[in-house]
Amino acid sequence: MENAQEVFRAVLSAGLGDLAGVISVHEFGVFAAAYLRRQLHLPGNSDSRGVLFFRDKYLQKNRLPPDVRRARARYASRATPYAELAEELGKQFVVKPAIGAGALRTEVVRSAEEYHRALEPFPGESDVDVVAESFVDAPEIYMDGIWQGGDLHWRSLTRYHSSPLSAVHGRVLAAHLLDERLHPDLFEQAEDLTKRVLRTLEAPDCVFHLEAYVEQDGLTFGECAIRLPGALSPQLVQLTYGVDLFDAEISLALGLSVSLPPAVRPPERFHGYLLLRSPGHGNLTREDFARAFTFDKLTYSSSPDTSPGPYGRVGEAIVSDSDERRLSRTIAEIVRFNETGGK
Repeated sequence: MENAQEVFRAVLSAGLGDLAGVISVHEFGVFAAAYLRRQLHLPGNSDSRGVLFFRDKYLQKNRLPPDVRRARARYASRATPYAELAEELGKQFVVKPAIGAGALRTEVVRSAEEYHRALEPFPGESDVDVVAESFVDAPEIYMDGIWQGGDLHWRSLTRYHSSPLSAVHGRVLAAHLLDERLHPDLFEQAEDLTKRVLRTLEAPDCVFHLEAYVEQDGLTFGECAIRLPGALSPQLVQLTYGVDLFDAEISLALGLSVSLPPAVRPPERFHGYLLLRSPGHGNLTREDFARAFTFDKLTYSSSPDTSPGPYGRVGEAIVSDSDERRLSRTIAEIVRFNETGGK
C-alpha cells in the first residue's frame, strides 16, 4: 500500500470506471490515497507532500514549534554509532520505523547490543527508514476526532491500560474512553495540544488520531496520524457517542462535510476494548472469559491452530459501564485474568 506507483498501476489496469473517491483505512495507504486523488482529480485531501508530515516521525516532530514538548528525534542507520545516539538522546532511547504503524518493530534500547538487535529487522536500504527518539516513560492517552475547516469539529479521549509497545512484548493491549467530568483538565490540555499540532502541520479535513504522554507537569506529544484510529477504537466511539468515524472518513473522501448526531453528554455508558491473547501459562477458552465477566462483545479462540494477529490477538472484547472508574477496574481485572491464565 505504501508504493503509490504500484497502487496507481493497479487502478489504471482495472479500468477507471465511475470513481467517486479514494479511501484508506490503514496508515500505510494514506500517502497513496492522496496521490491518487491528485492524479484522478477526485475530492478529499490530495496534498501528498503534506501527508508526509503525518507519516514520518522525524519530519513531524521537527516541524512543531519549540514550546510543544515532545521526544527528541533523528534518523538513524546501521552506520550510526550507539554512543552518538546515547549522548544525544540519553542512554535509554527508542528505535522505530520512521513511517511505521502501531508499535511493530519498535524497541527501547539500553545498550549497543540491544541497539544492533533493534536494527536487524530493517533492510538497511534507506537513510530515512529508522528514527531514534528519546524515551518518554509515562502513561499514554490518545485523542481521536474530526478536523474540519481548520478547527476541531469533534473529539474523544482514550487511555491505554498498557502501551502498544508493551503489548508487542506480551502484554494485553487494552484501552477505554475517558469521562470528561472526571478529567476536565486533561481534556482541556489534550484539546489545546491537538489544535496546536494540527494547525502547525496544516492538517486537511480529516479523521485524526493523536497520541500523548501524561507527565506530572503536563502532556508530552507522541505522534499524530490523519486516518482512522486502530484496534477497536472506532467501535468504542460509535457505541459511546453515536459518532461513526468510518462514515466521517467516507464523507471527507467524497468532499462532503461531516454531520454529527445530537450530542449526548455525558454518555450513558463508557466503553473499552481488549485484544485478548493466549496466556503465557495454562489455557483459556471463550467460556472461561464469559463465566468470569460480562461483555458487550466477546470473541476468543483457544485452538492451537489459531494464528495470532497484531499484538498477539486471538480474540477481542468490548466491555462497558456507566461509571468510567468502575470500567477501568474491570478492564484491569480482565487483563490480569488473560495474562495469568485465569489465576
